[in-house]
Amino acid sequence: MNFIKPSVATFLASLVLTFSANAQNISIATGGTGGVYYPLGGGMAAVLSKYVPGMQATAEVTGGSVDNLKLIGSGKPYIALTMTDATQDAYRGEDKFKGNKIPVRTLMILYPNRMHVVSIEGRGVAKMSDLKGKRVSTGSPGSATEVMAFRVIEAAGLDKDSDLKRERLGVAESVNAIKDGKIDAFFWVGGLPTASVTDLANTPGTKLKMIDHAETVAAMNKKYGNLYVEDAIPKDMYRGMDSDNKQATVMNILVAHESMDDQVAYNIVKTIFDKRDDLIAVHKEAMNLKLENQKASASPIPFHPGAVKYFAEKGIKLN
Repeated sequence: MNFIKPSVATFLASLVLTFSANAQNISIATGGTGGVYYPLGGGMAAVLSKYVPGMQATAEVTGGSVDNLKLIGSGKPYIALTMTDATQDAYRGEDKFKGNKIPVRTLMILYPNRMHVVSIEGRGVAKMSDLKGKRVSTGSPGSATEVMAFRVIEAAGLDKDSDLKRERLGVAESVNAIKDGKIDAFFWVGGLPTASVTDLANTPGTKLKMIDHAETVAAMNKKYGNLYVEDAIPKDMYRGMDSDNKQATVMNILVAHESMDDQVAYNIVKTIFDKRDDLIAVHKEAMNLKLENQKASASPIPFHPGAVKYFAEKGIKLN
C-alpha cells in the first residue's frame, strides 16, 4: 500500500495538470444557426482566440441550452450560452436533468431572451387559446425554447400533449415549416432581432402575427421561481407587427463547469468585457453585456470564483 499511494498521487496530479493545460483549448456551446447564440458564440470564440495567449476557442452548433448544459456536465473544456431556467434545472437535477445534477457555475450575465410565439396571417392564431388544435412547434429537442414553451403553454391553461399537434423544430426549421404550411405557429426564445424571424417577416405575401402571452409570467414565477419578467418586443423589431408584442423574458448567462481553472475563467470574462465592441459588431445583443447587470440576484447559479475575482476588481461584489 505504501508503494501505491505515491503513484496514485502522481497520477491525480498529472490529471489536474492535463486539465489545466487542455482548458486553454475550449469549445463554446451555442445553439442553432438561426438564433443569436451561434453568431454571438462565434464572436466570443474569435476574441478569445485572438486576445488570450495560448487559447484556441471554437463555437459549436448545438440543440440549445439543455444540450449545452449536458456538455458542461461532461467535464470537457466547454463554456456555454444558456438560459437561467434550464440552468437552474441542471444545477438542481430537475426536469430534463432529473437525477443528474450538473456542477455548473455562472461566468457572466449576458442579455435578455425574449419568448416569441409566432404565427402568420391566415392561420387563425391571434391569441394563446387559438393554439388549441393547431400544428405548433415548441422548439428543438435539447433546447431551452422547449423548456420555456412548455411552461408558457401550461400557464396559458393548455396541455402541450392533448391540446396541440406538436412538432419539435429549431427556429430555422420552424420558419421553413410555417412557410410551407406544415405548422401554424411556433415558439422561439432568443435575442432581438432573431435572423430567422426577420426572414419570415420579410417573406413576400406573408404578414407576421406575434402572439401576446405576458399574462403567463405570474403563474410561471409562482411555480418555478422568479426567473421570468413581463416584457415587450417593440413593433418596429420585425416587419408587419401592428403593435408591441407583450411577452415573457428570461435572462441568458454564460456558464462553465465548477472545476474550470480560476485563471482561465478570469481570462475569459475579462477578455469578453475588454473586447465588447468586437462582439457588438457581430450582434447588437452584445450591447447588453454590461457590468451593472452582473448581480448575484440575476442568476440562480453561483458565480465561478474566476468571475468573482474579475468583477471584484470592477467594484462589484457577488458573494
